[in-house]
Amino acid sequence: MAGLADSGSNPDVDLLYDINGLAKDAPHWFDRVMEFVGEWGLLLVMVLLVLWCWWNVRRRGGDDAASSVASLIWAPLAAGVAVLVNVPIRGFVERPRPFVDHEGLEVLIGGKSDYSFVSDHSTLMMAMGVGLFVANRKFGLVGIGLALLGGFCRIYMGVHYPTDVVGGFALGTAVVLLLSPLATALLMPVVKAVERSGRVGWLVRADRSAGAREKAIPGSRSDVDPAERDLAA
Repeated sequence: MAGLADSGSNPDVDLLYDINGLAKDAPHWFDRVMEFVGEWGLLLVMVLLVLWCWWNVRRRGGDDAASSVASLIWAPLAAGVAVLVNVPIRGFVERPRPFVDHEGLEVLIGGKSDYSFVSDHSTLMMAMGVGLFVANRKFGLVGIGLALLGGFCRIYMGVHYPTDVVGGFALGTAVVLLLSPLATALLMPVVKAVERSGRVGWLVRADRSAGAREKAIPGSRSDVDPAERDLAA
């Protein structure tokens, strides 16, 4: 199988060796950075990006705040659903990790004894990136970029074939887009109820909490009769 990379007859294996070969030429400290980034770092950044997007959506408010927040909630939920869908796929395909069948790979992280197709990390990252894109295009483009970088890292680390990563991207995207209408229909009533709440409405729109406080303060401008405001003027 390793000879296929030399002959170029298998583009998947050929690209695996080309990308993973970069790890052999890189400094040791850089490989350690890529190991952390590819295993945990980018996932953490993606979660922080979702929280940042939520903060901006609720602060901006507007009539579309509820739908945007519902889409943001769906992003991590879709990632979880996609990983669950991947469980039977992995069991059916039963593709070993690349370092099992191919010699000479620079494997940066050990303990990977499960099957390779499709990549859980790539599935998670792309599902959250596409989910972000549905909620907010600017944040979504950043999220998709992070997912692409994460997929590259998995190949660089020697734990996935390129097709494992592409398969993860496809699975994550499909779950988000295909189930989005159903998820939105189920989440919107809940988010709308939260938005109307005086106590937790700030989770959807920041101006909801401000308005609630203003109404609760006796003598506030919203509590004064318009005729009295005219006389005062």
